[in-house]
Amino acid sequence: MEVLLPEELAGLRLDQALARILEDYSRNQIARWIQKGHVRMAGKVPKPKVRVRGGEVVEISIPEPEPNWMVPQAIPLKVVYEDADLIVIDKPAGLVVHPAAGHATGTLQNALLHHFPELERLPRSGIVHRLDKETSGLLVVARSERAHRSLVEQLQRRTVSRIYAALVHGVVKRPGTVSAPIGRHPRDRKRFAVVEGGKEAITHYEIERRFPHCTLLQVRLETGRTHQIRVHMASIGHPLVGDPQYGKKRMAKGVPSEIARFPRQALHAKRLALIHPDSGEGMVWESPLPEDFGTLLHHLQRFSRPESGA
Repeated sequence: MEVLLPEELAGLRLDQALARILEDYSRNQIARWIQKGHVRMAGKVPKPKVRVRGGEVVEISIPEPEPNWMVPQAIPLKVVYEDADLIVIDKPAGLVVHPAAGHATGTLQNALLHHFPELERLPRSGIVHRLDKETSGLLVVARSERAHRSLVEQLQRRTVSRIYAALVHGVVKRPGTVSAPIGRHPRDRKRFAVVEGGKEAITHYEIERRFPHCTLLQVRLETGRTHQIRVHMASIGHPLVGDPQYGKKRMAKGVPSEIARFPRQALHAKRLALIHPDSGEGMVWESPLPEDFGTLLHHLQRFSRPESGA
């Protein structure tokens, strides 16, 4: 196809300008077309970052979708919402989001391809953000190119609201914000840490309930770095209960056994809010605490009456 770049797009990068026109395709996908030589401008293959002046004619040869090597698997999913553009999943703890080292199959992505085969044509089967394996809760999946582009842009603009319930060690005295860059741990490449020169990361937290040995927080992510809540809370001396990587290895005396034995990080994505890619309406979903998390809180209430964080 041939596309005439309007003058009002002058100053944008070529991949950004084309994404404005070709609304069914994401900017990342268009950038890959340019890198692979499927886009020509003035008879030459440009770079994705080249700035446009407006008025240029761009020739595009849209390639056939690459075959997806992922294997669909009949893994049960709790779908809390779906339409032509979006799928919202309430992910259980223990389910890996997409294949990685040690988890080639049995992931959310494998399950999505079984329940929604049309996702094969989308990058990462429509997955635009992730939850750690042992974190439960809400996750949105794009079901169309338009939705994929919109969700990626919303995440970049930080207009997607993600709120978590987090049970942390220690008594947190007041609400606050952790603004500290996150990158690979300098000695353990499997972990992340607050490091100089890392990527910007901002976490806000409020107090829901205090217990003698731990605090239930409501945490809101402003950015979405890998292990962000786990790393940030550990960095201020309040690691998540049950966290095997960033949590406490030795419990203080008097800590209830329910805390010491909790088998995963006590983290649940309880609220998700975004703008619908088609209607432009604000949408909100909420997920109750899973049984294991709720049972833990019930046990903690036996030891003392929790006070309000207000």
